[in-house]
Formats: sequence, structure tokens, C-alpha cells
Amino acid sequence: MAAGGQGALWGRGRRSGRAAASLPPHGCGATMDRNPSPPCSDAEEEEGDAVGNTVYSKHWLFSVLTRLIEVIAPAEPDPAASPEGAGTELDEEMENDICKVWDMSMDEDVALFLQEFNAPDIFMGVFAKSKCPRLTEICVGILGNMACFQDICMSISKDENLGQVLLQRLCDSDSPTLLETSRLLLTCLSQPEVANVWVERIRENPSVYDCVCFIMSSSTNVELLVKVGEVVDKLFDLDEELMLNWIKNGTCRSVGPSVDDSPEELPDFKIVPCILEAAKQVRSDNPEGLDVYMHILQLLTTVDEGIQAIVQAPDGGKETWSLLYDLVCQELCQPDDPPIIVQEQKTVLASILSVLSAMFASQTEQEYTRMRKNMPLIGSLIRILQYMEGCGKRAVENSKESEEEETGRTDVNEEDFHLKILKDICCELLSNMLQELTKENTMEGLHQGHLNEQTCSCAFQNLLPLYSASVESFLEVLREADQTLANNLEKRFPSLKVHT
Repeated sequence: MAAGGQGALWGRGRRSGRAAASLPPHGCGATMDRNPSPPCSDAEEEEGDAVGNTVYSKHWLFSVLTRLIEVIAPAEPDPAASPEGAGTELDEEMENDICKVWDMSMDEDVALFLQEFNAPDIFMGVFAKSKCPRLTEICVGILGNMACFQDICMSISKDENLGQVLLQRLCDSDSPTLLETSRLLLTCLSQPEVANVWVERIRENPSVYDCVCFIMSSSTNVELLVKVGEVVDKLFDLDEELMLNWIKNGTCRSVGPSVDDSPEELPDFKIVPCILEAAKQVRSDNPEGLDVYMHILQLLTTVDEGIQAIVQAPDGGKETWSLLYDLVCQELCQPDDPPIIVQEQKTVLASILSVLSAMFASQTEQEYTRMRKNMPLIGSLIRILQYMEGCGKRAVENSKESEEEETGRTDVNEEDFHLKILKDICCELLSNMLQELTKENTMEGLHQGHLNEQTCSCAFQNLLPLYSASVESFLEVLREADQTLANNLEKRFPSLKVHT
């Protein structure tokens, strides 16, 4: 059985295209109709040649793997000729055949057969001797498919030599190889039985940090950035100690990727600028990727060291604040969007607002947190709350329909849970920002349309009674800016006690 929902099986690789991490384990990868059909076993000609319950030929698989061994270690090397494995190009026939194996490895019987034939050891030889990027990519891809099956994943993960060799692939200069390596790592990290093995291995291998930061800070390959982001997100979620180590890292120069085999000195990478650079690359092309990188930032704010890494950057956190501010005020949950958009964007909004809240609470003296610059953010926070109210009414209607039909109750409850998280984070940040408003700020907000009776009523409705102190403080300021509006709000919310 494949690990339930963990990882994704990938067929013949394509060197461009959109990431498909969300696809289910079986049947993923390049569509089969675009690939050569893997060879079948003719049972009438050779009984017992089929691999497991498939129609694939054992004999053909043996022949391909044997040829692969000969590619990297010819039986009689010709001193006058360059071995095929030493070249940078792969023979077309060999590439077609090994790609067929890649497709076939999506089948568990084939994956088990490859494991029994010691294919992982053969691939280790490829990694050690081949200079052909395409061959390396394909072999990592096959291992990634094999790792989707629990027993094989455990065997691969417990092989210390193979584990170290695979981590070294993160320092490869070939983007497709990096992509397949990241997919393989994510598959293994998603298997609870072996996740700790990989976390410990990565923690003890400083080059992983350097290579990951190098990719995030310099790659323009969105598919690769998304997959590397998913690996980092999973690592930080699994192990706080590793996250702390990476937050504190970047104090010394280290060896990183190079086009040739010679070491290349890299700059002192800091994790936050690298995350921001990757987020900027994926923000327009891949909403799921943006969600991943925002969640990484949110994970950083769960520890004091992470918050300090964000706000004590050379720019004092201005770049982080500017990016997140722009996402909330200019891109996500906009006035011309239907209210239901908040359902689609709830997780990324929760991550962004959580980071903004942590930054606002710790950097109230920074220029970028001054309220005169942040009235549009307050307007956006209230709009999110307004949209959630609309979604809440829709959820109640769906719940009644589901109850009548006795279907869909789990989905509704899950949506309620995620929206509640978003509401809690949004209200916390809004209450903190309202407390900092001055008369001048408030008048500006009224003039710009961010504050009016409708938006203030929505804010009060959501903030009370938990944040009553913030509401009362804001109402006092509002009375100075617009006494009529303040009086109307007092009448609508009689529980408020304003001391004049």
C-alpha cells in the first residue's frame, strides 16, 4: 500500500510545468498517453515473466537495469573512448527505456521488484559516476516513486549511505534533479515511521541549509521553489530544534552548489531574506506556493528567535512588512472579490495576519508600523471580517441542507474551524491596531473611507466582548474625530462604557 496520501508518484519527467503536489499518490506524474507504453510480458511465450499482478516483463526490466549498470561501469572500458556514463548526454534509446521504468515504478509490484533487484544500489552508482544530469534526474525520480510505498520508504531511509548521497543531490546545479530530490525528501518526511530519521540526518548535515537557502534565494523555477518550500515547511513543522538551528545559522561561509565539481563559496545566508525572495517569485504564478512560504514565516513566529530574526533584519523587518502588507491590501480578499473568496484564501490570510500581528506587537516603534501608513490595513482587516460573516451565514445554510441530506457535515465543520482561526488572528491584530489610533489617524481613516458606521459596527461586533478595552479606547478617540458616529455606535452597542 502507498502511504496514505503522502508524497506523489511521478512518471516520466518533464522539465517545465506546474507542480502537482496536491495530486493523490497513484496515477500522478506525466500523463501516460504522452509516454511510450512500457513493455508488456507475453504470458503465452514466457510463463512467469510478469512482474507481480502486472503485465510488465521481468526480463525487460532486468535488461534495462543491466544496461544501466554497464553505462556507469562498463565491463571492458575502452581507454580510447569516453564511457557513456561519463558524458553529459544520455543515449536516446537508453533514455526512453529508463523513462519507461520511471512510469512503471508507479506500480507497487514494479517498485517491489526494483527493490528486490537492488535498484537503489544501482542508482547510487549512477549518482557517484554519471555526469549526465538527465540520468541522475530519472534515477532520483524512480526512487521517489518507490518511496511512496511504506516498506520501500523505510528501507531507503534506513540506508545511511544512500541517505547522505541523496542529500548531496540538493547541491546539484540541475533544476530537474533538484525538483525530483525535493519530491523524494518530502515523500520520506511525510512518512511518520521514517520522518525522524531524515530530520536527524538533515540536522547533522549543514550543507542542506546552505543548498536550500541558495535555491530559495536564487532560483526562478517556480515549481522547484514550491517543492523546496514544502520540504522546509515540513521540516520546521516536525522539529522545532532544527528550525531554531536554521534561524541561528548563516554565521559562517560554507560550500554550496557549483556547475563543476569544485567547491563554491556561498554568502552567509539568513533564512528570512531567502524565504522572502522565494515568496516574491511564486506569489504571482502559484497561490499554493505562496501559502507554503507564508506558513513558513508563521512557523518562525512561534518562537522568540524567529520573531527576532524577522524584525532584527538589517532593514528592521521593513521588507517583510511591506510584502505582507501589499498582499493583504492589494491582492487578497479585495473589494471587488465575492465574499466567498475568504474561504479559498483563509489559510494564507491566517499565516500572513499572524506574522503581521507578531511584528506589530514587537515593533511598535518602527516607522513602517505607524498608524498613518496603516489605515488601509485596518480597512482590509474589517473587510475580511465582513466577508467571514457572509461565509458564516452561507455555512449555516449549507449545514441545514447537509443535515437534511445527512451528507457534508464534516466539510462544514472543517470550514468553520479554519474560519474561526482566521477570525481570531484577524481580531487580535485589529484590536492592537485600534488601540494605537490617534485622532488624526482616525480622521484620515474616515476621510479615506476605511472607517464608517458600517465598518466600525462590523469591527465592534467581532471584537466584543473579548477586546472591549480596545474598542472603548478607540471609541474615545472616535468621539474626538466624529462625535455623531461615536454616539450612533454607542447606541448600537449599549454595553460600551465610555468615560468622558
